[in-house]
Amino acid sequence: MSSTSRPGQADAVPATGNAPGVIAALSTLDRFLPVWIIAAMAAGLLLGRLVPGLNTALEAVKIGEISLPIALGLLLMMYPVLAKVRYDRLGTVTGDRRLLISSLLLNWILGPAIMFALAWILLPDLPEYRTGLIIVGLARCIAMVLIWNDLACGDREAAAVLVALNSIFQVIAFGALGWFYLQVLPGWLGLTQAALQVSAWDIAQYVLIFLGIPLLAGYLSRRLGEQAKGRAWYEDRFLPKVGPLALYGLLFTIVILFALQGGTITSQPGDVARIALPLLAYFALMWGGSFLAGRAIGLSYERTTTLAFTAAGNNFELAIAVAVGVFGVTSGQALAGVVGPLIEVPVLVALVYLSLAGRRLFRTKEYSRV
Repeated sequence: MSSTSRPGQADAVPATGNAPGVIAALSTLDRFLPVWIIAAMAAGLLLGRLVPGLNTALEAVKIGEISLPIALGLLLMMYPVLAKVRYDRLGTVTGDRRLLISSLLLNWILGPAIMFALAWILLPDLPEYRTGLIIVGLARCIAMVLIWNDLACGDREAAAVLVALNSIFQVIAFGALGWFYLQVLPGWLGLTQAALQVSAWDIAQYVLIFLGIPLLAGYLSRRLGEQAKGRAWYEDRFLPKVGPLALYGLLFTIVILFALQGGTITSQPGDVARIALPLLAYFALMWGGSFLAGRAIGLSYERTTTLAFTAAGNNFELAIAVAVGVFGVTSGQALAGVVGPLIEVPVLVALVYLSLAGRRLFRTKEYSRV
């Protein structure tokens, strides 16, 4: 992903080998990713808590409702990963019906339903946080999942296709699912109802910015780079130089995100803990269930990993933006959205290592990848 030694080295390790061998093949930068992420989270929380007016200043730098610092961090984070995708291999992914159908079912049927159930079971007395978590469950991941998938040696081409598929469904289905899970289904069950007013165009803007821009840049980089210098130069010389930008973008995004909400998070630890419980259960169920499902239907390790991370991740940028826009920046719904990445980031980093440890369950796939 982010290192000069990540391409090729990690992939050369047999899928049946021990996880320590896979992890040892990563660069120092990648191998100690949890340390850098914890440091970035702590730095963001401290900055938000100790620097007066910092969150106000950061929130003021917006294009519409989109935070410019967060947008820049995400674009920087996603570009190197999408520049590594071999777009001429996408046809092998789109022809894999097992992967595509499984991903759609997990992301758009099972994921929102599990989050709805967990939110009502574990937060029956906290309606604002419950609504916020349901919104998080509806926002399927289109950004950070590329980082976790790449670190876990997943299939880059499959990740690009599934993220694009999620983006299309996000524009089409987000508003309808919000109406169903916040109004229709609670009404059927005799539960408290809530309202969510968000337009398809609002969702499309986030998709175009957070996925469209880096995807176009990555595609053009590979297309023009290979035409000008050839694939060997592009993969052996260009990609190792831009690769570290992904990790720097990830860490920058985490610092900014936690700085924006540092005061809120540290001043309400009890509420954060309550919100964290259903999130932890959600990530465990979605990732573990998806990983086992991929193994059961005969997917390779690479595509099983991609299926698991794309199913477990959420688009917290969209969830926070919707919660803030509909319910206000100081609302419980917005806090639930903010706690999402607080829990998701360290949990999914841990799942990267768990995924690598599970690589021995699959047969060796004989190919090398940059």
